[in-house]
Amino acid sequence: EEVCAAINRVDRLPLDGHPSPKVANASTPRWHALNNRDTVRASADMHIPDNFLSTPVWAALDAISIPAVALLARRAGRELDDTRIPLLGVMGAFVFAAQMINFPVGIGTSGHLVGGALLACMLGPAPAALVMTAIIAIQAFVFQDGGVLALGANVFNMAIAGVLAGYLPIHFWGRTKRRKQAIFAGAFLSVMASASLALGELLISGIAMPRPVILLSLALFAMSALIEGAITIAVVEAIEKLNPGLVQKTRASSGRAIVALGVAALLLGGVGFLMASSAPDGIQQIGVQLGLAAKTGFHAPLADYAVGYFESSWLRRASAGLAGLLLIYGVCLGAGRWIGRQRSA
Repeated sequence: EEVCAAINRVDRLPLDGHPSPKVANASTPRWHALNNRDTVRASADMHIPDNFLSTPVWAALDAISIPAVALLARRAGRELDDTRIPLLGVMGAFVFAAQMINFPVGIGTSGHLVGGALLACMLGPAPAALVMTAIIAIQAFVFQDGGVLALGANVFNMAIAGVLAGYLPIHFWGRTKRRKQAIFAGAFLSVMASASLALGELLISGIAMPRPVILLSLALFAMSALIEGAITIAVVEAIEKLNPGLVQKTRASSGRAIVALGVAALLLGGVGFLMASSAPDGIQQIGVQLGLAAKTGFHAPLADYAVGYFESSWLRRASAGLAGLLLIYGVCLGAGRWIGRQRSA
């Protein structure tokens, strides 16, 4: 009953989830009062937009993430075998395409595959973190999915902490009889770690969330994490059938596995979104009424995953998705080859 009451209170707020600006607390910090971020809806999405985090929070996470990614790039050079470099581009494109497909996780709420554990399982933790960083950065700068100022927070939550949490069960139990359970646990922990960090950062930034709303958000994230675990196992098993030993890194990647992943990415990016849930992912709707995203002064060329040139809604989405696939593939493959050259230099 407490949770239902909280949902009803949130649903009576304006579209952005905030009370009227007239009732904003005058004693709140300046960054909070300017953006009027008072209450958030329950959400199963982890991309934090700009103007949701206070300046000290996003600045600190940017300062942490930049050197962390640089260290991961150096470590990736030691972990990544040259024969597996093509996998970086293909896996990056596949995860990017899969993230475009929202699935329902509750009444009126959707989520999507994050892919941290899947990347860690296929590539190792450091290369996986770099690929996820590339995906998050391109989503922010090209598709306006996640904030530019909040990029460090999203990278820290999903590419660093999320990938590490997803890798640990696979590292300890991935070569035992409990391998399938380890992969599932890794995917589940990856989503929950990223989600918990995102919620914590919002709270630290001064966003007031009633306890029932926090619990409901965690429940939605847990549902999304369970689905992530099932999808991750299905994808890993399919890859193993095409290329036995690839996941355990005992064999080089074969053409069959790469082609299959590439075709799957193209299908997801080109037509898969037609089957996606149309339910909102909650957190991105905060601040719509105040136009907080516009205050960044940045407009991505393919905002909202659409190419404005076409009249057809399908063509707008499909062309943007395919452009994103090619961009992610090129960036990840180029990064892998650069790492390989740095190692051999």
